[in-house]
Amino acid sequence: MRIILFAKRNIKEILRDPINLFFGLGFPLILLALLSVINAAIPPEANNPMFAIENLAPGLAMFGTVFMALFAGMLIAKDRTSSFLMRLFTSPMTALDFLLGYTLPMLIMALGQAAITLLASGIAGLEITVNILLAVVVTMLTSLLFVGAGLLCGSLMGDKAVGGMCGALLTNVAGWLSGVFIPLDLIGGAFKTTTDVLPFYHSVQAIRATLDGNSGDIISHLAVVMGYTVVIFVLAVIAFQSKISGDKA
Repeated sequence: MRIILFAKRNIKEILRDPINLFFGLGFPLILLALLSVINAAIPPEANNPMFAIENLAPGLAMFGTVFMALFAGMLIAKDRTSSFLMRLFTSPMTALDFLLGYTLPMLIMALGQAAITLLASGIAGLEITVNILLAVVVTMLTSLLFVGAGLLCGSLMGDKAVGGMCGALLTNVAGWLSGVFIPLDLIGGAFKTTTDVLPFYHSVQAIRATLDGNSGDIISHLAVVMGYTVVIFVLAVIAFQSKISGDKA
């Protein structure tokens, strides 16, 4: 119950900032519209499937959840610098309780963002099947990677540093290394090998495999993403627990 109450408070904090809602829910739609226009302008004889809706939809669904890192990080960093968390540190809530209270609102936002992006992709030409519903769930699961990254950064940094790390840096890294903006298979080499090791590419491929109904690929790609997610959340719990212990001392 205390986790749910804390999560409700965090939902209210998120809803107070319309910019959060724009980037979390609307920005992927703007990218979808722009890239669809680019795809329509490419001559058919060029045979470039990069901006085809089947490739755009999973990439943009993943890219929209990157902003969850920024929202989570900024929220926890601002709470740390205020007296709000100081008062809550005297409660029986554990570090895990706090982080779950921050995570639940982000998952709700990620769920809404994925549903809006994939349904809009259906309007843009993506085949609408029951797989879209499962893809929304898979996108929400992959968003935990970015939520965890935001919680970790917010536990260690101030809000300005979080803005640079989870905003400018992480969005660019995730965008370029996931294949959303560039064809990774055509580049190949060491760059492609690097993307195969990191979780961003696998996040997109897990969503794409879900839309295609390929259960084997879903599990293999999602396993990589969740492996990184577990490590990041463990580090976030340790960092936040250290902060609680330090402030109580």
